[in-house]
Amino acid sequence: MSQTVLAQREGRVAILTVNRPEKLNALNDQVRTDMLAHLAELENDDSVGVVVVTGAGEKSFIAGADIGEFEGRSPFDQRHAMRSPRIFDVMASYPKPVIAMINGYCLGGGCELALSCDLRIASENARFGQPEINLGLIPGGGGTQRLPRQVGLGHALRLILSGAQVKAQEALAIGLVEMVVPAEELRQRTLEVAAEIAAKSPLTLRVAKEAVRASQRLAVEEGLAYERDLFCLCFSSEDKKEGVEAFLNKRKADWKGR
Repeated sequence: MSQTVLAQREGRVAILTVNRPEKLNALNDQVRTDMLAHLAELENDDSVGVVVVTGAGEKSFIAGADIGEFEGRSPFDQRHAMRSPRIFDVMASYPKPVIAMINGYCLGGGCELALSCDLRIASENARFGQPEINLGLIPGGGGTQRLPRQVGLGHALRLILSGAQVKAQEALAIGLVEMVVPAEELRQRTLEVAAEIAAKSPLTLRVAKEAVRASQRLAVEEGLAYERDLFCLCFSSEDKKEGVEAFLNKRKADWKGR
């Protein structure tokens, strides 16, 4: 893999950093390819419990797609470039928890990538938006579908139709992010949250993610039935047995992921 995406480890947390600071970490074909490769590798690594995604430098998480790649493309070229698997969809269905650590600009495809993650933790200087309308385009990485589900129809339409940017505190107020922290504390606070999650049963994390994600596609009655089935399925796992025994014996659980 190239150096457009850097991978490092902090305990059971893997950190993937989009490394194009001179382009404000804009997404290009190489970034997408490398990110997919890293995610595939980490999915099969039992020593990794949580993945954190961020951008290099302090100016930008991901400032959108690399617009230079759009020039001269025909509809057929663009359709080929958007063939599956797409990084946004892979991230959204990833079996392990994924946290976006957002520093600076989080625009267009960057905002869509953050929406594909499970949690979003932003620095106070983060900026969010879907500015595709200014290019005569609409969001193409899931923004028209995931953004309304995250912030509601009205806020989504305001952002998509105006192309306006919102600051971190407003993003928090409308539910676009879950936490806003001082810029100098972003890495520490994000890794604390990631480590807390990574300390849980890997198997149960996967099942919990599946149950919650199902709420986005199922009617409430179907979702409740699905939750019940998954809850009962947990009773077949070694981790459920270990968790109950550890609780009753007032000790720390030793998860096996089985």
